[in-house]
This record gives sequence, structure tokens and C-alpha cells, in this order.
Amino acid sequence: MKMGRGVEWAVHSCVNMAWTPYGEAVNSARLAEFYSLPGAYLNKQLQSLVRAGILASVSGPRGGFHLARRPENITVLDIVLALEGQDPAFRCEAVLGNVPEADSQENFARTCLISQTMRQAELAWRQALARQTIGGLADSMERRFPQDRLKALRYLALAN
Repeated sequence: MKMGRGVEWAVHSCVNMAWTPYGEAVNSARLAEFYSLPGAYLNKQLQSLVRAGILASVSGPRGGFHLARRPENITVLDIVLALEGQDPAFRCEAVLGNVPEADSQENFARTCLISQTMRQAELAWRQALARQTIGGLADSMERRFPQDRLKALRYLALAN
């Protein structure tokens, strides 16, 4: 399973938004500058999160993005699926049905041990990502690297 770069960027951006006062918009251009990312591409990722109901956008001079739900109600899996799509990573094409003397009535996508192995592996990584919330990540990062929250808020012009 290979995920696009936007997943990392979006998760970091959501953690930054979790550190901001509730409803305070974070400017995507400032986020892009903070991480030295291409602004247009980051904005595209954030817009995808808006469509998925993870972020809300605010227009105007103090506009930007903020979390649409509480950080503990947004999982890393929510972000991955919003950006990468809902389709499974592995799609069994039932090639066993093409071998000589294959049983034409058998559902190889269900009975193939390779297909089962791949589905189990995907279920495991999806469950692991579903257990990790943006709120939990933000709390852990702040405990481990307390200066990072203050640095981000200061840079994003949200610190008091």
C-alpha cells in the first residue's frame, strides 16, 4: 500500500488545527510555508477533507480551515480514505478461475488464500489507523515535543 504525500501533509495540518482554539481558521498558505510545501497542492488536500466533512472552510480575510469535528472524533483512517479513496488496496481478479480445469462455480475472490491474506492485512492496517485519532496524536506530540505546539501556533499567528 502506497499513500500519496498529501496524507502526511493533511495529518500534520489537522494536528495543527487541533492545537488551535476551536473554530479558529488556519490559513492554508501559512501552513504550506510552515512545512515548506507547495501551497496549491496542500490546499487541494485540505479541500478534499472539507468534502469529507473533516474540515470546514472559512472565507474572508481571516479565512482558512478548521476541524469540522472534535479532534478525538477524527481518525487517521478518515483522512486516508478522504484523500486516497474508499477502494480496497488489493483487488482480487480471481486468476485461479483461469487455470485449466478450474471450477467455474467457485468464487475464487472469497476462497483464494492469497486474496484472504491480502484482505486480512488490509483490515489490520485500516483498524490500526482507525484507532489513532487526531486528538490522540496532538496530545502525544505535545507531550513528547512540547515546543512544537507553541512553535506552530506562533508561526501560524494564533498564539496569544
